[in-house]
Amino acid sequence: MTPVLRCAGLTRSFGALRAVAGVDLTIAPGARHALIGPNGAGKSTLFKLVTGTMQADEGRVELAGRDVTGLSEVRRCRMGMSQTLQHSSLFGSMTAAETVELAVQRHNASRISPVRSTRPATRERAEALLADVGLGGRGGVLVPALSHGERKQLEVALALACRPRLLLLDEPAAGMSPAESSRLVELLAGLPSEITVLFVEHDLDLVFSLADAVTVLHLGQVLLSGTPDEVRASEAVREAYLGTGRRSELFGPAAETSGGSDVPAGS
Repeated sequence: MTPVLRCAGLTRSFGALRAVAGVDLTIAPGARHALIGPNGAGKSTLFKLVTGTMQADEGRVELAGRDVTGLSEVRRCRMGMSQTLQHSSLFGSMTAAETVELAVQRHNASRISPVRSTRPATRERAEALLADVGLGGRGGVLVPALSHGERKQLEVALALACRPRLLLLDEPAAGMSPAESSRLVELLAGLPSEITVLFVEHDLDLVFSLADAVTVLHLGQVLLSGTPDEVRASEAVREAYLGTGRRSELFGPAAETSGGSDVPAGS
C-alpha cells in the first residue's frame, strides 16, 4: 500500500546547525501518527519541510507516491495536504461561519468575499464542517468570543475545508484545559479513515490517547519510530527527554505496567 506521506533523507541546516539531519519518515494511510521529541529536536522544522513552508537542503517528500519536494505550500495543499498552525491566525472581525465559508470559497477557487456567502452550497458546506468539529450552532459567534478550545476546533474545520488526505496539526492542544484536550482527542479520533493525521504535540497523555504510531525526533534525527507501547518501553526515548529517571515521570503511572523496566538494557 502506498504511504500517504514518505520523507527520505530530509535535511535542513541553518549555518552550522543541522536542525533536520537525514530524516526518513513513512506515514501509513489512515494513521494517527504523532511526532514527538524534546525541545530543539527539529519537529517544527520537519513540519515546515513537509508542508513546503520551508525548502529542504537535501532529501525528498512524497505525497501519496507523488514527488512534491519542489512544490509550493499552496500546490501541496491543492494535492491534499492541509495543516493547522501552532499560533492562531483567525480573523477577529468574522464569525465562525464566515471564517469557514471563506476557506470553502478558497478551496473551490471561487471569488472570495469577506461577507457572508449567498451561495447555498457554500453555506451548507460550512455548516456541515462546523458540526463535524463540534461547533454546530456556534456559526454566528464572532471568533474572539469563542473559547480557546473552540478556536482550535475552528482551525480544524478550516483545514478540513480543503478536503485533505493528509492533515498536519502543529501542537493542536497548546493552551487547552484537560476537558478541551479530551474533546480534541474525540474529534481527531472520529475523523474519517480517509484522512490521515500527522501531529506534533508536547502533551504526551494526548499523544498516547490518540496515536497508533509515534516517531521520536532527537537532535534532528529519528530516534525511534514504532507503536505507542514500543515508545513507552524505550530507554533511549526516556533518556532523550529526561537524561535519567523513571519512565513514569515521562509517560505517567501506566508506563510502569506497559512492559520493560527502569534498568537500562544490558544491565
